[in-house]
Amino acid sequence: MRICLFPGTFDPVTLGHTDIIDRALPLFDKLVIGIGRNINKEPMFSDEQRLQWVKEIYKDEPKVDAVIYDGLTVDCCKKVGAQFILRGIRYVNDFEYEKAIADMNRSIAQHIETVFLTCLPQYTSVASTLVRDVIRNGGNVSQFLPSVVNRTIAKKN
Repeated sequence: MRICLFPGTFDPVTLGHTDIIDRALPLFDKLVIGIGRNINKEPMFSDEQRLQWVKEIYKDEPKVDAVIYDGLTVDCCKKVGAQFILRGIRYVNDFEYEKAIADMNRSIAQHIETVFLTCLPQYTSVASTLVRDVIRNGGNVSQFLPSVVNRTIAKKN
């Protein structure tokens, strides 16, 4: 069974994330969305909220599961039985950064391979960091987010 972990903060889940997930589904038997707790980042949305969004978005897709994890991504891979890590690439500098992480992960766990998917052109500028900035400043982010995420954000505003 080909199991893949797609790690990230997903703060919030964007259409860029769902684009990568949707296009990765045919490649794997199971895709686990790993909502990582990053000690260097203070999330805008709770871990539980982000987990709920993923579960709601993919409630009709049996190949998708989601977990919250701390620590090393390769340790999460071991815990969920993943042999692959999925990463989305928007720009060349994303690749350079992601390759360094992939090389480190491979050094720690040689049997886990990183797979990169480039996002569709319409999602190149969709980054959670930018979306959070727009939300903080009262802007409309609906064009960047899945409907379930939009509904939650609309309720809070």
